[in-house]
Amino acid sequence: MRKLSIGFLIAFLFVTVPLSLRAQGTIPAGTAITVTLDQSVSSKDAKVGQHVPASVAHDVIVEGKTLIPRSSRATLTVASVQSSGRLSKPGKLYLRVKSVEVSGKAYAVSTSLAGRTMGSKAKRDTVAIGGGAAAGAVIGALAGGGKGAAIGAGAGAGAGTAGAAATGKKDVNYPAETRLRFSTRTDTKID
Repeated sequence: MRKLSIGFLIAFLFVTVPLSLRAQGTIPAGTAITVTLDQSVSSKDAKVGQHVPASVAHDVIVEGKTLIPRSSRATLTVASVQSSGRLSKPGKLYLRVKSVEVSGKAYAVSTSLAGRTMGSKAKRDTVAIGGGAAAGAVIGALAGGGKGAAIGAGAGAGAGTAGAAATGKKDVNYPAETRLRFSTRTDTKID
């Protein structure tokens, strides 16, 4: 009976000691959380509300206590997304942290957005279309005079538009292992 009591005491200590050593506290608004994406995500096919798995890249330490250990699971959510259009619509992708898991318990977290919008392609596309029209007009004028210039300009503009559309898609892509930095927007209690 005594061996059984000692066994229970040892088991009790193994369970309760780690729980009492776990840091508790509040993560204040404005605290940085850096995460590493576990899978890739792209503005080409992401959807608003889609979950993206990640892990915490650095310990989150408040007042000398590690409240979120490095490698803790994190779930991000797609907050805003737009697939790139063929002509002037730039791709954009913004994520935020939805939750982190500490010692098997998930905590909701409210953070800033992290992401980007690709630069506008409108100026480059306008140059390609205008340049195609000008080149077509010159070739048409040489081949058939005024009427040929008008036909050549139309054909050149069409070729420039087709070229801009064929080469124009620029989506935002974050491959797996990409690190993103967020900032908490509200206090988060970890217990």
